Amino acid sequence: MKRVRWKTLSLRARLGVLVAAAVAVAVVLVSAISWSITRADLYDQFDARLQSYAQLAAKTASPADALATLRSTGNRQGPGHDGGLTVQFLSPAGAVIGTAGAKPVIPPRAPGAPTAPGEGSRTSDVRRIDGDRYRVWTAQRSDGGTVEVAQDSEDVEDTLGHLGLWLIVVSLAGIVGATLVGRVIARSALRPVDDLTAAAEDVARTQELSAAIEVTAAGEIGRLATAFNAMLGALSRSRDEQRRLVEDAGHELRTPLTSLRNNIELLIHAEANPQRQLSADDRSRLLADLDTQAVELTALIGELVDLSTGERPSEAAERVALADVVGSALERARSRWPKVSFTAELAGAEVLARPAALERAVLNVLENAAKWSPPGGSVQVTMSVTPDAVRIRVDDEGPGIADADLPHVFERFYRADAARALPGSGLGLAIVEQVLAQHGGRAEAGRADTGGARFDLAVPPAAS
Repeated sequence: MKRVRWKTLSLRARLGVLVAAAVAVAVVLVSAISWSITRADLYDQFDARLQSYAQLAAKTASPADALATLRSTGNRQGPGHDGGLTVQFLSPAGAVIGTAGAKPVIPPRAPGAPTAPGEGSRTSDVRRIDGDRYRVWTAQRSDGGTVEVAQDSEDVEDTLGHLGLWLIVVSLAGIVGATLVGRVIARSALRPVDDLTAAAEDVARTQELSAAIEVTAAGEIGRLATAFNAMLGALSRSRDEQRRLVEDAGHELRTPLTSLRNNIELLIHAEANPQRQLSADDRSRLLADLDTQAVELTALIGELVDLSTGERPSEAAERVALADVVGSALERARSRWPKVSFTAELAGAEVLARPAALERAVLNVLENAAKWSPPGGSVQVTMSVTPDAVRIRVDDEGPGIADADLPHVFERFYRADAARALPGSGLGLAIVEQVLAQHGGRAEAGRADTGGARFDLAVPPAAS
């Protein structure tokens, strides 16, 4: 027979086994304790009666007189109290003087037996007389000798035997009942888990992430259902954003790809038909246009990759000086936009950030400012530190952002009417907002004092 491993049992089976085991242990312990208390109480009563008998016998002249006195006392106490009594007188030297009662003689204590009751013990000692168990109590007599009173404890043992049998029956019934109760409790307690499992399997089968689970239970199960609903909501939003990104990317890629295809087809047809060959100037303009479109397409694809992978950052966060990050972004911006002047006022402050991602965000803002600035224009970068944030402000001298465009500047692929003639994918500022949000900061757009655009980037300072 193959042994069932605990780890292979279902949660319901484990819970049922644990409940049944707990109740069974409780029933067995209660039965054992009850039997032990009853046994101690019965023997205490038996020994107390023996002690009173021994004290009465010690005041009589002979074993026969003592036995008569004890029997008359036992009859007054009720039937059975004088059954199996034996009285034995001993001399001061320990020799048997006389015996009367059910047994001809009470054997001496075995070597090493406990002290006799009359000599300081509070309980009787047990001796075997003709194969029966007798409890014996010893008392001192006035002449220096002792008297021993023995009585058969069969009635007590029979009572304890019957009680033990009934307790075993009750314990077995309790264990069976505990097993049944354990099954019921396990089924009832795990019903919310079954509902949650069924809902999760339904979501996995239908791929319907909007099907929230009804939270009817409290405690840990309620928290689990709530957390599961929150996870479904996050997955649903992530899938919607992914679908929207793919749709927007497809829409934005269609135009440059179509333009590239048309220009390439025009070049191929011109090469295939000598009578329709392009002039050197037209050919140069066409090749330059192809190069520009290829560069823009490459930039668009790179920003799409950055935007999609930025949702799952792989770069580890570290403690960095924000001025070093901004300074590195400024150097790159100056090399790409030599006709624009970049001035900066940097402050010393450390943040917990992913340096490459944060530098990319700052660079995107700088390039956006440079793109809108006129030749010879200036872009001003100012850093400031407050107790709750380290701020980077970028002002340019361009035409500024129209009020109608302000709420949309950080949206993916959003481009103002005035920006459609300029190079760009409409993803740079969306990447900025995403990176700042991942760092616990925020990005805001507004109008600079010079009339141009202003972007404020705020990042929490590193804990000291």
